[in-house]
Amino acid sequence: MKKGEKLLIVTEPEKVNIAETIAASAYRKDIEPVICIMMPREFDSNEPPKIIAEAMKGSDAFLSVVGKSITHTNAVKEAIANGSRGIVLTQFSEDMMIHGGMECDFEEQAPICKKVASMLANSKKVHLTTPLGTDLTFSAEGRRGNALYCLVEPGEFSTAPTIEANVSPIEGTAQGRIVADASVPYIGIGLLEEPIEFEVVDGFIVDIKGGYQAKMLADNFKSMNDPNVYNIAELGIGLNPNCRFIGLMLEDEGVYGSVHIGIGTSINLGGTLKAACHYDAIMTKPTVVADGVEILKDGKIAF
Repeated sequence: MKKGEKLLIVTEPEKVNIAETIAASAYRKDIEPVICIMMPREFDSNEPPKIIAEAMKGSDAFLSVVGKSITHTNAVKEAIANGSRGIVLTQFSEDMMIHGGMECDFEEQAPICKKVASMLANSKKVHLTTPLGTDLTFSAEGRRGNALYCLVEPGEFSTAPTIEANVSPIEGTAQGRIVADASVPYIGIGLLEEPIEFEVVDGFIVDIKGGYQAKMLADNFKSMNDPNVYNIAELGIGLNPNCRFIGLMLEDEGVYGSVHIGIGTSINLGGTLKAACHYDAIMTKPTVVADGVEILKDGKIAF
């Protein structure tokens, strides 16, 4: 940011220490920080209060320092469309501010992130497999690839510290099976004690199997009373060599060579569906092939 710009920091009572630390850093650079404290949303991807959404639109830049994600909301989409730029710090702990993924050289990783995003973009057929049985195909024809590497210009947003390249499937095209073995960092699930299996038909999850964590997820989806929560919204490839699996969203999703499948809302990724939530199911040792070209092979970059 530059001297004189206005920074909006959206936070919750539990995250005020982090928000105030960021505000102090901004103030030292002659950037005016404004902290807005809201009560946590009921679910991830619920909209923030209208007064905060309007403040986001009026900011030069915004930071979301929250426990319940507001990333996949119209508020973020409209703020970006209005020329603001944003970094999302969902589920951040004070330790995450100084250890792990935040220690990465984001500028160094940007080129590979952009390349992977370009390989996913406009793919007629994307094929994801893992040794545990994931076998998912979908079309992303006409869809943009998103490169999130924690550095943003006006009209852009990124998560942090995850570095990821992602794409949103064409609605209704995803078919097959997903087996998440690493993490589902939402609703208290976190690191997986046993795999969760998802059956996908015509773009939507039709069955969820596994242990008690799978039941937690299935029960939560059912409680939403929204069929769009089962939408296959995203394939994301983690590209931060400093991230590690700790059960928190934006650290887990960035683990280098992992893949996460986003479920639910897709509007901020290039898709068209808005759902009551957006959750990610993360897996290890994935192989990703886009239009016959290998991007990942058993969790390693293949080019």
